[in-house]
Amino acid sequence: MALLTHSSALNSVAGQRFAGKTKPMWSTSNPFKTSCSFSNSQVTRSMGKRSYTSVMIVPTGVGACIGGFAGDALPVARTLSSVVDCLITHPNVLNAAMLYWPMTNVLYVEGYALDRFAEGLWGLQPVHQNRVGLVLDAGIEKELLLRHLQVVDATRASLGLPVVEYVVTDTPLQVEKWVDPKSGQSTGRIQHPDSLLRAVQSLIDRSMVNAVAVVARFPDDDVEDTDDYRQGMGIDLLAGVEAVISHMVVKNFGIPCAHAPALSPMPLSMLVSPKAAAEEIGYTFLPCVLAGLSNAPQYTVNKLGRDCILAGDVDSVILPIDACGGDGALAFSDRKRNKPLIIAVEENTTVLNDTPAKLGIEAVTVSNYWEAIGVVAAHKAGVDPYSLRRNRIKNIQHKSSVTSNGHSVPIAR
Repeated sequence: MALLTHSSALNSVAGQRFAGKTKPMWSTSNPFKTSCSFSNSQVTRSMGKRSYTSVMIVPTGVGACIGGFAGDALPVARTLSSVVDCLITHPNVLNAAMLYWPMTNVLYVEGYALDRFAEGLWGLQPVHQNRVGLVLDAGIEKELLLRHLQVVDATRASLGLPVVEYVVTDTPLQVEKWVDPKSGQSTGRIQHPDSLLRAVQSLIDRSMVNAVAVVARFPDDDVEDTDDYRQGMGIDLLAGVEAVISHMVVKNFGIPCAHAPALSPMPLSMLVSPKAAAEEIGYTFLPCVLAGLSNAPQYTVNKLGRDCILAGDVDSVILPIDACGGDGALAFSDRKRNKPLIIAVEENTTVLNDTPAKLGIEAVTVSNYWEAIGVVAAHKAGVDPYSLRRNRIKNIQHKSSVTSNGHSVPIAR
Protein backbone atom coordinates (compact mmCIF):
# COMPACT_ATOMS: atom_id res chain seq x y z
CA MET A 1 0.00 0.00 0.00
CA ALA A 2 1.46 3.32 -1.05
CA LEU A 3 0.95 6.14 1.40
CA LEU A 4 1.46 9.86 1.08
CA THR A 5 4.86 11.31 1.91
CA HIS A 6 4.90 12.05 5.64
CA SER A 7 6.59 15.00 7.32
CA SER A 8 6.16 16.12 10.91
CA ALA A 9 5.24 19.75 11.51
CA LEU A 10 8.32 21.89 12.01
CA ASN A 11 8.92 22.72 15.65
CA SER A 12 11.13 25.60 14.64
CA VAL A 13 8.20 27.65 13.37
CA ALA A 14 7.59 29.96 16.30
CA GLY A 15 4.11 30.08 17.76
CA GLN A 16 4.53 33.82 18.29
CA ARG A 17 4.21 34.26 14.55
CA PHE A 18 0.48 33.75 14.93
CA ALA A 19 -0.10 34.97 18.46
CA GLY A 20 -2.03 38.15 19.07
CA LYS A 21 -2.72 38.83 15.42
CA THR A 22 -6.08 40.19 14.35
CA LYS A 23 -5.42 40.35 10.64
CA PRO A 24 -4.95 37.40 8.26
CA MET A 25 -1.37 36.14 8.32
CA TRP A 26 -1.14 35.40 4.62
CA SER A 27 1.05 37.54 2.41
CA THR A 28 -0.40 39.91 -0.15
CA SER A 29 2.22 38.55 -2.54
CA ASN A 30 0.82 35.02 -2.38
CA PRO A 31 0.95 33.81 -5.99
CA PHE A 32 -2.40 32.07 -5.66
CA LYS A 33 -4.23 35.37 -5.07
CA THR A 34 -2.90 37.77 -7.65
CA SER A 35 -5.49 37.36 -10.35
CA CYS A 36 -8.62 35.54 -11.37
CA SER A 37 -8.77 33.11 -14.26
CA PHE A 38 -12.52 32.76 -14.46
CA SER A 39 -15.27 35.26 -15.08
CA ASN A 40 -19.01 35.16 -14.73
CA SER A 41 -19.05 36.39 -18.31
CA GLN A 42 -17.47 33.09 -19.37
CA VAL A 43 -20.62 31.23 -18.39
CA THR A 44 -23.03 33.89 -19.61
CA ARG A 45 -25.93 32.41 -21.45
CA SER A 46 -27.03 33.50 -24.91
CA MET A 47 -29.08 36.61 -25.76
CA GLY A 48 -26.78 38.91 -23.78
CA LYS A 49 -27.86 37.83 -20.30
CA ARG A 50 -25.21 37.48 -17.63
CA SER A 51 -25.02 34.33 -15.55
CA TYR A 52 -27.34 33.92 -12.57
CA THR A 53 -25.59 33.34 -9.24
CA SER A 54 -27.26 32.10 -6.08
CA VAL A 55 -25.93 31.59 -2.54
CA MET A 56 -27.30 28.85 -0.28
CA ILE A 57 -26.54 29.15 3.44
CA VAL A 58 -27.38 26.69 6.23
CA PRO A 59 -25.40 27.61 9.37
CA THR A 60 -23.63 24.73 11.05
CA GLY A 61 -24.23 23.44 14.56
CA VAL A 62 -27.65 25.09 14.95
CA GLY A 63 -29.89 22.04 14.55
CA ALA A 64 -31.21 22.92 11.11
CA CYS A 65 -34.03 20.57 10.14
CA ILE A 66 -32.48 20.43 6.65
CA GLY A 67 -28.71 20.78 6.57
CA GLY A 68 -28.12 19.98 10.23
CA PHE A 69 -27.18 16.38 9.55
CA ALA A 70 -24.85 14.34 7.33
CA GLY A 71 -25.31 16.00 3.96
CA ASP A 72 -29.09 16.13 4.12
CA ALA A 73 -29.07 19.55 2.39
CA LEU A 74 -27.09 18.16 -0.54
CA PRO A 75 -30.25 17.22 -2.51
CA VAL A 76 -31.36 20.86 -2.25
CA ALA A 77 -28.00 22.03 -3.57
CA ARG A 78 -28.13 19.50 -6.42
CA THR A 79 -31.57 20.70 -7.46
CA LEU A 80 -30.78 24.38 -7.07
CA SER A 81 -27.58 23.98 -9.10
CA SER A 82 -29.65 22.68 -12.01
CA VAL A 83 -31.65 25.93 -12.06
CA VAL A 84 -28.92 28.55 -11.59
CA ASP A 85 -25.73 29.14 -13.55
CA CYS A 86 -23.52 29.35 -10.45
CA LEU A 87 -24.27 28.21 -6.90
CA ILE A 88 -22.08 29.35 -4.02
CA THR A 89 -22.42 27.38 -0.80
CA HIS A 90 -20.32 25.99 2.04
CA PRO A 91 -19.09 22.64 3.38
CA ASN A 92 -21.97 22.19 5.82
CA VAL A 93 -24.33 21.98 2.83
CA LEU A 94 -22.15 19.83 0.58
CA ASN A 95 -20.31 17.48 2.97
CA ALA A 96 -21.88 14.07 3.47
CA ALA A 97 -19.09 12.16 5.27
CA MET A 98 -18.26 9.21 2.99
CA LEU A 99 -20.55 10.57 0.24
CA TYR A 100 -20.34 13.57 -2.05
CA TRP A 101 -21.75 14.70 -5.41
CA PRO A 102 -19.64 16.54 -8.01
CA MET A 103 -21.31 19.62 -9.52
CA THR A 104 -19.35 21.70 -11.98
CA ASN A 105 -21.21 24.96 -11.32
CA VAL A 106 -21.05 24.82 -7.51
CA LEU A 107 -18.40 26.68 -5.51
CA TYR A 108 -17.30 25.11 -2.20
CA VAL A 109 -16.57 28.12 0.04
CA GLU A 110 -15.64 27.85 3.72
CA GLY A 111 -17.95 29.77 6.08
CA TYR A 112 -15.51 32.47 7.22
CA ALA A 113 -14.57 33.15 3.60
CA LEU A 114 -18.22 33.22 2.59
CA ASP A 115 -18.90 35.95 5.17
CA ARG A 116 -15.95 38.03 3.90
CA PHE A 117 -17.18 37.50 0.34
CA ALA A 118 -20.67 38.70 1.29
CA GLU A 119 -19.16 41.80 2.91
CA GLY A 120 -17.40 42.64 -0.35
CA LEU A 121 -13.93 42.18 1.17
CA TRP A 122 -12.96 39.01 -0.67
CA GLY A 123 -13.55 37.74 -4.18
CA LEU A 124 -13.76 34.17 -5.43
CA GLN A 125 -11.45 32.79 -8.11
CA PRO A 126 -12.66 29.47 -9.53
CA VAL A 127 -9.89 27.00 -10.34
CA HIS A 128 -9.40 23.80 -12.26
CA GLN A 129 -7.50 22.12 -9.43
CA ASN A 130 -5.91 22.89 -6.07
CA ARG A 131 -2.85 21.38 -4.42
CA VAL A 132 -4.39 19.92 -1.28
CA GLY A 133 -2.46 19.29 1.94
CA LEU A 134 -3.63 17.26 4.92
CA VAL A 135 -3.08 17.99 8.62
CA LEU A 136 -3.55 15.08 11.01
CA ASP A 137 -3.83 15.58 14.76
CA ALA A 138 -1.01 13.98 16.77
CA GLY A 139 -3.72 12.82 19.16
CA ILE A 140 -5.10 10.33 16.61
CA GLU A 141 -4.30 6.72 17.52
CA LYS A 142 -2.04 4.76 15.16
CA GLU A 143 -4.72 2.46 13.75
CA LEU A 144 -7.24 5.27 13.27
CA LEU A 145 -4.59 7.42 11.59
CA LEU A 146 -3.80 4.57 9.20
CA ARG A 147 -7.47 4.30 8.29
CA HIS A 148 -7.48 7.97 7.32
CA LEU A 149 -4.36 7.60 5.22
CA GLN A 150 -5.92 4.65 3.40
CA VAL A 151 -8.94 6.79 2.61
CA VAL A 152 -6.68 9.55 1.27
CA ASP A 153 -4.79 7.11 -0.95
CA ALA A 154 -8.12 5.72 -2.19
CA THR A 155 -9.26 9.20 -3.25
CA ARG A 156 -5.92 9.78 -5.00
CA ALA A 157 -5.97 6.47 -6.87
CA SER A 158 -9.71 6.15 -7.60
CA LEU A 159 -10.74 9.80 -7.98
CA GLY A 160 -7.42 11.34 -8.97
CA LEU A 161 -7.61 13.96 -6.24
CA PRO A 162 -4.51 16.16 -5.92
CA VAL A 163 -3.61 15.51 -2.26
CA VAL A 164 0.16 16.09 -2.26
CA GLU A 165 1.41 15.76 1.34
CA TYR A 166 0.32 15.22 4.91
CA VAL A 167 1.80 16.33 8.22
CA VAL A 168 1.11 15.36 11.80
CA THR A 169 0.88 18.19 14.31
CA ASP A 170 3.78 18.45 16.77
CA THR A 171 1.32 18.45 19.70
CA PRO A 172 -2.11 16.84 20.14
CA LEU A 173 -4.71 19.51 19.39
CA GLN A 174 -7.02 18.47 22.26
CA VAL A 175 -10.45 19.36 20.97
CA GLU A 176 -13.12 20.51 23.40
CA LYS A 177 -16.78 20.85 22.44
CA TRP A 178 -19.94 21.98 24.14
CA VAL A 179 -23.35 23.52 23.55
CA ASP A 180 -23.69 27.25 24.20
CA PRO A 181 -26.38 27.49 26.92
CA LYS A 182 -27.61 30.84 25.62
CA SER A 183 -27.94 30.18 21.90
CA GLY A 184 -28.26 26.39 21.89
CA GLN A 185 -25.53 26.15 19.22
CA SER A 186 -22.71 23.67 19.37
CA THR A 187 -19.27 25.24 19.69
CA GLY A 188 -15.84 24.54 21.17
CA ARG A 189 -12.10 25.13 20.90
CA ILE A 190 -8.75 23.42 20.51
CA GLN A 191 -6.24 23.67 23.32
CA HIS A 192 -3.20 24.00 21.02
CA PRO A 193 -4.11 26.19 18.03
CA ASP A 194 -0.48 27.15 17.40
CA SER A 195 0.33 23.52 16.65
CA LEU A 196 -2.34 23.48 13.94
CA LEU A 197 -1.11 26.74 12.43
CA ARG A 198 2.51 25.54 12.39
CA ALA A 199 1.45 22.38 10.58
CA VAL A 200 -0.44 24.37 7.92
CA GLN A 201 2.50 26.71 7.47
CA SER A 202 4.86 23.79 6.92
CA LEU A 203 2.60 22.39 4.18
CA ILE A 204 2.51 25.76 2.44
CA ASP A 205 6.28 26.24 2.71
CA ARG A 206 7.32 22.78 1.53
CA SER A 207 4.63 21.67 -0.90
CA MET A 208 3.04 24.99 -1.89
CA VAL A 209 -0.43 23.68 -1.06
CA ASN A 210 -3.26 26.11 -1.60
CA ALA A 211 -6.01 24.17 0.19
CA VAL A 212 -5.89 22.28 3.49
CA ALA A 213 -7.93 19.48 5.01
CA VAL A 214 -7.70 19.08 8.78
CA VAL A 215 -8.49 15.92 10.75
CA ALA A 216 -8.62 16.46 14.51
CA ARG A 217 -9.18 13.76 17.10
CA PHE A 218 -12.55 14.43 18.76
CA PRO A 219 -13.49 13.04 22.16
CA ASP A 220 -15.67 9.95 21.90
CA ASP A 221 -19.14 10.52 23.31
CA ASP A 222 -21.35 8.12 25.16
CA VAL A 223 -23.87 6.60 22.78
CA GLU A 224 -26.65 8.31 24.73
CA ASP A 225 -25.18 11.74 23.91
CA THR A 226 -25.51 11.14 20.16
CA ASP A 227 -28.77 9.18 20.12
CA ASP A 228 -30.88 12.22 19.17
CA TYR A 229 -28.59 13.13 16.29
CA ARG A 230 -28.45 9.55 14.99
CA GLN A 231 -32.25 9.50 15.04
CA GLY A 232 -32.51 12.75 13.04
CA MET A 233 -33.18 15.11 15.95
CA GLY A 234 -31.25 17.68 17.96
CA ILE A 235 -28.00 19.32 16.89
CA ASP A 236 -24.67 18.13 15.56
CA LEU A 237 -22.40 18.28 18.60
CA LEU A 238 -19.25 18.22 16.44
CA ALA A 239 -20.14 20.89 13.90
CA GLY A 240 -19.58 24.03 15.94
CA VAL A 241 -15.94 23.38 16.83
CA GLU A 242 -15.31 22.07 13.31
CA ALA A 243 -16.25 25.55 12.09
CA VAL A 244 -13.92 27.09 14.69
CA ILE A 245 -11.03 25.03 13.28
CA SER A 246 -11.63 25.83 9.61
CA HIS A 247 -12.28 29.52 10.36
CA MET A 248 -8.91 29.71 12.12
CA VAL A 249 -7.00 28.35 9.13
CA VAL A 250 -8.84 30.48 6.57
CA LYS A 251 -8.46 33.65 8.63
CA ASN A 252 -4.72 33.15 9.10
CA PHE A 253 -3.74 31.84 5.65
CA GLY A 254 -6.51 32.90 3.27
CA ILE A 255 -6.78 29.49 1.57
CA PRO A 256 -9.68 27.03 1.41
CA CYS A 257 -9.96 24.71 4.39
CA ALA A 258 -12.42 22.12 5.65
CA HIS A 259 -12.40 19.76 8.62
CA ALA A 260 -13.23 16.10 9.20
CA PRO A 261 -13.37 14.69 12.75
CA ALA A 262 -11.53 11.53 13.75
CA LEU A 263 -13.72 9.33 15.95
CA SER A 264 -13.86 5.74 17.07
CA PRO A 265 -16.54 3.82 15.13
CA MET A 266 -19.94 3.94 16.81
CA PRO A 267 -21.67 0.70 17.87
CA LEU A 268 -24.09 -0.60 15.26
CA SER A 269 -27.62 0.74 15.76
CA MET A 270 -30.94 -0.21 14.21
CA LEU A 271 -32.31 3.29 14.87
CA VAL A 272 -30.26 5.50 12.56
CA SER A 273 -32.16 8.14 10.60
CA PRO A 274 -31.43 8.35 6.86
CA LYS A 275 -30.39 11.98 7.51
CA ALA A 276 -27.51 10.82 9.73
CA ALA A 277 -26.70 7.53 7.99
CA ALA A 278 -23.83 8.86 5.84
CA GLU A 279 -21.72 9.07 8.99
CA GLU A 280 -22.34 5.41 9.83
CA ILE A 281 -20.87 3.78 6.75
CA GLY A 282 -17.11 4.29 7.10
CA TYR A 283 -14.15 4.96 9.36
CA THR A 284 -13.73 8.62 8.38
CA PHE A 285 -15.64 11.66 7.15
CA LEU A 286 -12.72 12.71 4.95
CA PRO A 287 -13.76 11.79 1.35
CA CYS A 288 -16.27 14.62 0.93
CA VAL A 289 -13.78 17.14 2.36
CA LEU A 290 -11.01 16.17 -0.06
CA ALA A 291 -13.41 16.18 -3.00
CA GLY A 292 -14.69 19.64 -2.10
CA LEU A 293 -11.25 21.14 -1.53
CA SER A 294 -9.81 19.71 -4.75
CA ASN A 295 -11.47 22.45 -6.80
CA ALA A 296 -12.67 24.95 -4.18
CA PRO A 297 -12.26 28.55 -5.39
CA GLN A 298 -9.30 30.56 -4.17
CA TYR A 299 -9.91 33.74 -2.17
CA THR A 300 -8.72 37.07 -3.57
CA VAL A 301 -8.32 40.28 -1.62
CA ASN A 302 -6.05 42.85 -3.23
CA LYS A 303 -7.27 42.44 -6.79
CA LEU A 304 -11.05 42.33 -6.87
CA GLY A 305 -11.12 42.73 -10.63
CA ARG A 306 -13.89 42.14 -13.10
CA ASP A 307 -12.73 38.58 -13.66
CA CYS A 308 -13.46 37.65 -10.04
CA ILE A 309 -16.84 36.58 -8.68
CA LEU A 310 -17.87 39.32 -6.26
CA ALA A 311 -20.73 39.90 -3.84
CA GLY A 312 -22.38 42.20 -6.38
CA ASP A 313 -22.69 39.25 -8.77
CA VAL A 314 -25.05 37.41 -6.40
CA ASP A 315 -28.68 37.46 -7.51
CA SER A 316 -30.36 35.51 -4.69
CA VAL A 317 -29.63 34.12 -1.23
CA ILE A 318 -31.55 31.20 0.32
CA LEU A 319 -31.56 30.75 4.11
CA PRO A 320 -33.48 28.99 6.90
CA ILE A 321 -36.30 31.20 8.16
CA ASP A 322 -34.75 31.85 11.59
CA ALA A 323 -31.05 31.90 10.65
CA CYS A 324 -30.80 35.29 8.95
CA GLY A 325 -28.55 36.98 11.54
CA GLY A 326 -25.14 35.74 10.43
CA ASP A 327 -22.47 38.07 9.07
CA GLY A 328 -22.98 36.89 5.50
CA ALA A 329 -26.76 37.10 5.57
CA LEU A 330 -26.72 40.59 7.08
CA ALA A 331 -24.11 41.79 4.60
CA PHE A 332 -26.16 40.61 1.63
CA SER A 333 -29.36 42.15 3.02
CA ASP A 334 -27.61 45.49 3.70
CA ARG A 335 -26.24 45.96 0.19
CA LYS A 336 -27.20 49.30 -1.35
CA ARG A 337 -26.44 48.33 -4.95
CA ASN A 338 -27.01 44.99 -6.66
CA LYS A 339 -28.94 43.79 -3.64
CA PRO A 340 -29.83 40.10 -3.99
CA LEU A 341 -33.26 38.62 -3.47
CA ILE A 342 -33.37 37.13 0.04
CA ILE A 343 -35.45 33.95 0.31
CA ALA A 344 -36.33 32.57 3.77
CA VAL A 345 -37.49 28.94 4.03
CA GLU A 346 -40.09 28.32 6.75
CA GLU A 347 -39.77 24.53 6.80
CA ASN A 348 -36.07 24.75 7.69
CA THR A 349 -36.01 25.84 11.33
CA THR A 350 -33.02 25.98 13.71
CA VAL A 351 -32.36 26.74 17.39
CA LEU A 352 -31.88 30.39 16.42
CA ASN A 353 -34.51 33.13 16.31
CA ASP A 354 -33.10 35.51 13.71
CA THR A 355 -36.05 35.91 11.37
CA PRO A 356 -36.30 38.52 8.60
CA ALA A 357 -39.17 40.20 10.44
CA LYS A 358 -37.17 40.47 13.66
CA LEU A 359 -34.11 41.87 11.87
CA GLY A 360 -35.98 44.16 9.48
CA ILE A 361 -34.76 42.27 6.42
CA GLU A 362 -36.77 42.48 3.22
CA ALA A 363 -37.27 38.86 2.19
CA VAL A 364 -39.54 36.55 0.26
CA THR A 365 -40.85 33.94 2.69
CA VAL A 366 -41.57 30.49 1.26
CA SER A 367 -42.88 27.33 2.85
CA ASN A 368 -40.17 24.94 1.69
CA TYR A 369 -37.25 24.44 -0.69
CA TRP A 370 -39.62 23.36 -3.48
CA GLU A 371 -41.05 26.88 -3.41
CA ALA A 372 -37.65 28.49 -2.92
CA ILE A 373 -36.32 26.91 -6.10
CA GLY A 374 -39.46 28.01 -7.95
CA VAL A 375 -38.89 31.59 -6.80
CA VAL A 376 -35.27 31.38 -7.98
CA ALA A 377 -36.39 30.05 -11.37
CA ALA A 378 -38.82 32.94 -11.78
CA HIS A 379 -36.25 35.50 -10.65
CA LYS A 380 -33.69 34.13 -13.08
CA ALA A 381 -36.24 34.35 -15.88
CA GLY A 382 -36.81 38.04 -15.10
CA VAL A 383 -40.30 37.32 -13.82
CA ASP A 384 -41.72 38.86 -10.65
CA PRO A 385 -42.16 35.74 -8.47
CA TYR A 386 -45.40 37.14 -7.07
CA SER A 387 -46.95 37.10 -10.54
CA LEU A 388 -47.01 33.29 -10.25
CA ARG A 389 -49.29 33.50 -7.20
CA ARG A 390 -53.00 34.05 -6.98
CA ASN A 391 -54.03 37.70 -6.55
CA ARG A 392 -50.56 38.79 -5.43
CA ILE A 393 -50.10 41.49 -8.08
CA LYS A 394 -51.90 44.68 -7.02
CA ASN A 395 -52.57 47.89 -8.90
CA ILE A 396 -49.40 49.84 -9.53
CA GLN A 397 -48.75 52.61 -7.01
CA HIS A 398 -47.10 56.03 -7.23
CA LYS A 399 -45.79 58.50 -4.70
CA SER A 400 -48.21 61.19 -3.64
CA SER A 401 -45.62 63.94 -3.32
CA VAL A 402 -42.19 65.09 -4.38
CA THR A 403 -39.65 67.04 -2.35
CA SER A 404 -38.82 70.62 -3.39
CA ASN A 405 -36.44 72.72 -1.27
CA GLY A 406 -37.10 70.47 1.66
CA HIS A 407 -40.92 70.72 1.42
CA SER A 408 -43.45 68.16 0.23
CA VAL A 409 -45.41 69.25 -2.83
CA PRO A 410 -48.51 67.29 -3.91
CA ILE A 411 -48.39 65.72 -7.35
CA ALA A 412 -51.19 66.70 -9.67
CA ARG A 413 -53.34 63.75 -10.73
